Amino acid sequence: MSEPTASDQDATRPLTTPVPPSDGLRRVASAVLGDLRAVDGALYAAVAATPTPTLDRALRRLSHAADHSKISFAIAGALALGGSRPRRAALAGVGAVAVASASANLLGKRLVHRDRPDREAARVTVDRHVPMPTSASFPSGHTASAVAFATAVGTVLPAASVPLGALAGAVGYSRVHTGVHYPGDVAAGAVLGIASAATALAVASARFPASFGPRRFRWAGPGR
Repeated sequence: MSEPTASDQDATRPLTTPVPPSDGLRRVASAVLGDLRAVDGALYAAVAATPTPTLDRALRRLSHAADHSKISFAIAGALALGGSRPRRAALAGVGAVAVASASANLLGKRLVHRDRPDREAARVTVDRHVPMPTSASFPSGHTASAVAFATAVGTVLPAASVPLGALAGAVGYSRVHTGVHYPGDVAAGAVLGIASAATALAVASARFPASFGPRRFRWAGPGR
């Protein structure tokens, strides 16, 4: 019986080498992440390249004022002077900021070591500049804290939800405008802020049910 020839062996081989499912998923995930990073970078570059001299100074000041959640703490102080319900809102807001700050700085930035944007390469105008932080870029801690405060306070005090939400959005955008964060960092910070507010409110409801229980914030509806 003759030995199989090279052509016979080639005929029995599969046309393509089978790819393990796990490797296929990794390749797809890597490709998707690459595309998202490309979009993220393009959005950052578009913001940097758009001249906005009227907004530059205001957004730079807003970004600086949001350092260490100074704006949120100032609002919480004002709310604390306004009665029992505003005081509960202030307490919930401060708690949410604490959760968001710890989650962003102690977990998020240490797990995802994303470099800060190259502001000089993107030619972000000097009029927008705030100090470039030395911490990792992902997620945006400023955004996480601002959104957490707005969400928690707005849940307890619905009348404040719209203005505080708009302020949180402006803070998040200011971090891209000043060149210290990519838009993706801000989006992740917003998601983290909402989750932090939900956590803080859940803890407050469990520990202080008389003040933060679900019945305290149930909508009564018109005519009731």
